[in-house]
Amino acid sequence: MKKLILSAGIVFSLLASEVKAQQEYKIVTVIESIVPMGMGRSRIVENSGKVNIDDLTNQRDGNKSKQGEVDREEVKEAGENMKETKLVNFFNLGGINFGNIASNDAVIAAKMNDMIKQGWSVAYITSGVESNAGKDDGQGIFITRIFFVRPTK
Repeated sequence: MKKLILSAGIVFSLLASEVKAQQEYKIVTVIESIVPMGMGRSRIVENSGKVNIDDLTNQRDGNKSKQGEVDREEVKEAGENMKETKLVNFFNLGGINFGNIASNDAVIAAKMNDMIKQGWSVAYITSGVESNAGKDDGQGIFITRIFFVRPTK
């Protein structure tokens, strides 16, 4: 009896891991400008194309790399088929615009709700800020990447 239960447990574990491996991932990137006076561009960007990763990858042999043989244009083509959703910038002439932040939150939440309706679930979220932070700092973005996962069809 113990062997039967142990065998059933092993089979169940293998089946569960097989089901878990049948997933696909999608990344949605949110770029929010922190450039003063609303001069930046803020967007939600979603790649909607298919990429063959093997076409963009090579095997390195010690110090010898054939990465130069991968055409940069092939990499850029992967991003040509995308969706862009307009967002508003964090800053305007008067400084931080809290209404713009609330507007972006509503649009981002709507995008996430739409993805969930399509069968995606949020796997994790990561974010960061890029700015030169100098005396006359006039550049910067706030970037958030939302990683979605769903079972393959």
